[in-house]
Amino acid sequence: MAVNASKVFWRGVVCALAGATLWGFSGACIQFLAESYEVSSAFISAVRAGVAALLFAVFVFVTRREALLSLLGSPAARPTLVLFGVGLYLSQITYAVSVALTNAGTATVLQATCTVFVMLITCARARRLPRVADFVGLMCAMAAATLIATQGDWGVIVLPVAGLAWGIANALSETLYIMAPQRLYGRWDRPTIIACGMVISGIVAILVWLIGEAIVSLLAAPSAALGAAGSILADLFGTAGSLVPDMDATGWLALIGGVGVLGTFAAFGLFLYGVSLVGSVKGSLLGVAEPAGAMVIAALWLHTPFSAWDWIGLVLMAAMIALVSLSGQNSEGKRKRSGTR
Repeated sequence: MAVNASKVFWRGVVCALAGATLWGFSGACIQFLAESYEVSSAFISAVRAGVAALLFAVFVFVTRREALLSLLGSPAARPTLVLFGVGLYLSQITYAVSVALTNAGTATVLQATCTVFVMLITCARARRLPRVADFVGLMCAMAAATLIATQGDWGVIVLPVAGLAWGIANALSETLYIMAPQRLYGRWDRPTIIACGMVISGIVAILVWLIGEAIVSLLAAPSAALGAAGSILADLFGTAGSLVPDMDATGWLALIGGVGVLGTFAAFGLFLYGVSLVGSVKGSLLGVAEPAGAMVIAALWLHTPFSAWDWIGLVLMAAMIALVSLSGQNSEGKRKRSGTR
């Protein structure tokens, strides 16, 4: 039993890290799209969520039809599934707004604070202090994300009130989608839960994109009409151009294959499955590996310079992974000695 539990834990660690790394790959693809084509954030979000929703829907309908009917047939599960799906979408759109109001480095640092919220809520529910390994792992994760995002230059941290608010909203939305489905995982099939959440997220993303594009088209010049709010609308939905951007085959491959299939379908599927196995706290810590994955892939693909701060961040990220693994193994040992599962 202990061997099986250890295998399950390590499977969760590997899946969560793989998912976070693929998020990094999607970030590199989005950087490529931003540099090469005029693609709005809302369109990217709609395509990535829509592609992932379609793939997840086909997956569960073909392989897990009975589990799907059981889950959807439960009135008690539906509100949690909706919260889960909305949280998944909000994590994407709030990050885009946070970047628009601050910059990518600041938004990434604020996003990483979701690990703090997850740990605080988990400890409050259990009425205990954080485990030492988890707390030190949190410090390593936050330091690594900060160094990689800022390159050691604290001057890039820009925190206007609105930017701070949207950055915290982004962290809270990530906390929501990590923690909301936890109580469902022990009762229903994990991949089916994840698939339903992604389908809901895809529907919301497409609706928001269509509504936002309609509003921008009506306003014609949203920045002039609504000031700061109009500027955010323009950043998210473009400037009332064509509904679908003009891209060549390379651009569509990067968007659909890189961002939609690998960076969303595979990334969220692997990460959330990993979180369902290792728990909210350890899963949220492992999720902070995303900036490291983006950095490595951008260096290899887009030839982005690899700095000393990047190396320090990678070392701290490796320390965080080791601490999470140590904490997980200690937890398994305690359960074994106490005779609990």
